[in-house]
Amino acid sequence: MTSILWFKRDLRVVDHPALAFAAAKGPVLPLYVFEPEYWAEPDVSGRQFAFLSESVVDLGEQLSGIGLTLCVRVGSVCAVLEDLRKTHGVTRLVSHEETGNAWTYARDRAVADWASGQGVTWTELAQSGVIRRLNGRDGWAKARNAFLRQDQAIMPENAEGVIAPSDEVSALIQPDHCPERQFGGRHMALSALGGFLTERGRTYRRDMSSPVTGETACSRLSPYLTLGCLSGREVAQAGAARQREVSGDWAKSLKSFQSRLAWRDHFMQKLEDEPQLEKRCLHSAYERLRGDDRARREAWEKGETGLPFVDACMRYLAATGWLNFRMRSMVMAVASYHLWLDWRQTGLHLARQFTDYEPGIHWPQTQMQSGTTGMNTVRIYNPIKQGWDQDPKGVFTRKWVPELADVPDKYLQEPWRWEKVASLAYPRPIVDVAEAARHASSKIYGVRKGQAFRDEAAKVIDKHASRKDPQGHFVNDRSPRQKRPDPRQRAFDF
Repeated sequence: MTSILWFKRDLRVVDHPALAFAAAKGPVLPLYVFEPEYWAEPDVSGRQFAFLSESVVDLGEQLSGIGLTLCVRVGSVCAVLEDLRKTHGVTRLVSHEETGNAWTYARDRAVADWASGQGVTWTELAQSGVIRRLNGRDGWAKARNAFLRQDQAIMPENAEGVIAPSDEVSALIQPDHCPERQFGGRHMALSALGGFLTERGRTYRRDMSSPVTGETACSRLSPYLTLGCLSGREVAQAGAARQREVSGDWAKSLKSFQSRLAWRDHFMQKLEDEPQLEKRCLHSAYERLRGDDRARREAWEKGETGLPFVDACMRYLAATGWLNFRMRSMVMAVASYHLWLDWRQTGLHLARQFTDYEPGIHWPQTQMQSGTTGMNTVRIYNPIKQGWDQDPKGVFTRKWVPELADVPDKYLQEPWRWEKVASLAYPRPIVDVAEAARHASSKIYGVRKGQAFRDEAAKVIDKHASRKDPQGHFVNDRSPRQKRPDPRQRAFDF
């Protein structure tokens, strides 16, 4: 019996439970479908499409190495599957579970309906620490860690394959205006992983917060994890193996890296448990709190707010498709607090900019940094202070905002204070940083009052909050000494 192996966000053959399962059942027809409707969605972009295309080509080469030929189709997945069912008599579909955006969620429900109607058995297997149909967070860490400790799925040496004709994809290719983005595919992923674990990662703990040092010190594995060019399990196990070999700064950095991998699954679990999280505020009290000021939003998107460090980060992101985590938090917080923009519009822009856009991380983080969860610490970054702290010599700011090249160091993050500001081809700030922060703080904390707010917040905490001990480690259940997790711990302690 032939099985269609439907590749989605799992573009590899190593540690691939779905491939191992399908190959054990008999002949395998590997399939990847480019879906035009998905690429018309507002949260995706050409840079992501280009990275994906490179990764699919690489997947084809990986499959060829074990005797399989990748079938590439363009169109609706249901239509493609029905065509293959008719032409190849397929009655089994195998894939990994996916935590994607609202569009992929609806598409998967349509595929489930198709499979049920046509008598096709669809087997979905887990490939990460995200757990489907989870009843609550108690015990989640134990289950997640148990999955990571399991042996990796064994790759078949010579699987029996079924060949199906492929479609032409070139008509789908979108312009890629991201000249410095990372290149897709497992080969590049392994290179990044090896470089991080043997050279670049030693100062990860110390250097990850600044865009100056983070570009090199961070793992840079995020886009490869997003598309499954690497499995989270193989990365965690490789990191653990390296931890056993090192000490000092290396050991501290790799411990921090492992905690970020755990946070990755933690945030993806939020979207898995609440698919509407990308569309509505996690706490309903924050709905309609902010609006959309198009002029402010476009200035923020273009890196023309008049706030040098914010503009440098936005321009850097546009050119590279990547930004270190602390700066992602800052640019989102500035948009939500200082510019008082609704997170849904600004979140879509950042989603398109990130080559590593992972809905399960992006949307919970977007809300967390916008203060709309009802359970997280309100963190209003001071973009001027962040500039001084994270770019003390002004190297990053001057590179990406060359209009400020001649501004003295003491005025670089506040050029409007320089006596020669009139000579600059750079805009004045579109908001007063201090005044805007005070306004935002008043508005946000004004909502967080009353028993009705606290009751709903308690429900959010019970469903989505991590279970951590006083040392910050994930634990399996709530501590008997506190009825609910401490809301203060639900922010990254950078």
